[in-house]
Amino acid sequence: MATSDISVKALKHIDSEDADYLISLVRSIPDFPKAGILFRDFMPVLADARGLKLLIDALIAALPVAADEFDVVAGLEARGFLIGPALAARLGKGFLVVRKAGKLPPETVSEEYTLEYGKAAVEVETTAIKSGDRVLIVDDLIATGGTAKAAADLIERCQGTVAGFSFVMELSGLEGVENLSQYPCSALMIMPA
Repeated sequence: MATSDISVKALKHIDSEDADYLISLVRSIPDFPKAGILFRDFMPVLADARGLKLLIDALIAALPVAADEFDVVAGLEARGFLIGPALAARLGKGFLVVRKAGKLPPETVSEEYTLEYGKAAVEVETTAIKSGDRVLIVDDLIATGGTAKAAADLIERCQGTVAGFSFVMELSGLEGVENLSQYPCSALMIMPA
């Protein structure tokens, strides 16, 4: 497999050459956005035609639940907006945006969550989720799980059901997936925080 500090997790569902190729496209940028942080950038995957196809194929192969167990894909702002629509289109599902507070003009429902230094909120339009909708939540990265859990709480407050979570990358040691243990979760790659 790849020689970087990024390891296969659910990427095992595609062949090792393709998994290595995807991993090779993830850029690691030291000291961004501040000193001591190693930023993991998956944008080169999206810019690469083979990489983008492999990414969507891998996400589908690693779905945490069968595709017939959810009705809609929800993407978390902002990178979930990049992969969610492609995944939803390939699966024949609709796409729902979960935005940061204050970004949606219609009436919204909001869920607040705690950050390391303060609070933030995510929102959906009041009419976006119908009672009983089964929702797969997607994002590029799971770290502590705070935003993902807030999105789940928001969907459930709107009478939807969280079918599971699908992530591209997981940061190890931050217990994000563990914090979502009541839901099926998958992540394609795992790497140190």
